[in-house]
Amino acid sequence: MELKNYETVFILTPLLNEAQMQETVEKFRQVLKENGADIIHEENWGLRKLAYPIQKKSTGFYHLVEFKAPGTVVDVLELAYRRDEKVVRFLTTALDKHAVTYNERRRNGEFKSQAKKEEVKA
Repeated sequence: MELKNYETVFILTPLLNEAQMQETVEKFRQVLKENGADIIHEENWGLRKLAYPIQKKSTGFYHLVEFKAPGTVVDVLELAYRRDEKVVRFLTTALDKHAVTYNERRRNGEFKSQAKKEEVKA
């Protein structure tokens, strides 16, 4: 079975403490690993303000996971998101070759250094 690149972002309820948040993220990591996914990169974006209230909450803990997996894994992962009441929203997208290249460049810090260069010129 062919492996595809995916990226998922999920928002956890702001009512969780740090340990509960890490425990929930670890649960989703385990779902991915148990179903044959290879986690490429993870980012914890922390507590951020939502664009609009969801379930009467205006903030949430954002977490991004980039992984490589067979297509069936996405259904299993999204089912786990739907079953967990700590998840406010989630989005999983398949990445094309251009998005994979962009993510690699972003991880290597190419875009941060360009922004700093532009600040220095101004």
